[in-house]
Amino acid sequence: MAVTRTNILNNTSVRDKFIEGVLRLKREIINPTQQTSTWDAFVIWHQRTMMKMTPPTQSSRNAAHRGPVFLPWHRFMLIALERQFQRVLNDSSFALPYWSWHADGDLTPAKQRQSALWKSNCLGGSGNPVTTGPFAFNANDPNSFRIRVEANSSGNLVLTNRGLRRALGQDIATLPTTARARAAVALATYDEPNWGTASSTTFRNVAEGWQPNGPGLHNRVHVWVGGDMAPGTSPNDPVFYLNHCNADRMWAAWQTKHPSSPYLPPDSAPSSLLGHRLGDRLESMFSGTPPRIRDMLNVSSVYTYDTVADLI
Repeated sequence: MAVTRTNILNNTSVRDKFIEGVLRLKREIINPTQQTSTWDAFVIWHQRTMMKMTPPTQSSRNAAHRGPVFLPWHRFMLIALERQFQRVLNDSSFALPYWSWHADGDLTPAKQRQSALWKSNCLGGSGNPVTTGPFAFNANDPNSFRIRVEANSSGNLVLTNRGLRRALGQDIATLPTTARARAAVALATYDEPNWGTASSTTFRNVAEGWQPNGPGLHNRVHVWVGGDMAPGTSPNDPVFYLNHCNADRMWAAWQTKHPSSPYLPPDSAPSSLLGHRLGDRLESMFSGTPPRIRDMLNVSSVYTYDTVADLI
């Protein structure tokens, strides 16, 4: 049965279940020696995938970013996490919510920082560490939300024990706008050579946020939130998944608007595009055989969005 993903700011029940699911996954310790949890495993997965160049001779394009696989890999990650939420909440109908950051981006910079998303009954606010909301840090409370893994300057994962960090609107003043999101969805070509960060005319690259005049769209959200959303271990912050659900919703809107536009590159692309071709398997550190990129193109049997009309 497909579940329906909704706007976190329009659905208090889903908001509260999302918060509860985060906390349960964070408290589910799977490595007692390192005190790392199921939640942390997704952080590790994301960072390791970012560090895997595809193919190994690549200096920029990796197994999850800076190339065509960006959207299908993160769709795979979202589905995997959604299933973990369903398990710990014992609710097969639960769907990850999205944050319509472009709607907030249409507001003034001050009102963007005052969005209901950052109130104490939702994700909490800015800070080093964050001290409001369900993910606030209290050094005297061993059960408070703690960052357990982060990356050093070389990109290697290291253990830590600190509070969550955010710097809303400090590194860049504004979120992306609805007009920018719609302009990306209007682009008819999914991707093109050189299959990297240079193109300003392809949907994937503009949606990821490299062009034009980046950081834009998805990338801009990471920079605007700042703190733990800036490095490759950005899934430490629960807002990571709300950001990516909206980026994935953009892809769903694009697929609706351009039903005849294919994912590119195809199976026949050269080996220099290993990991990004339609038939290549997605990078996973978990057991089992991961799906291929083509398996992520039609996921209507898994989930849908309540609407994509605002993006078209």
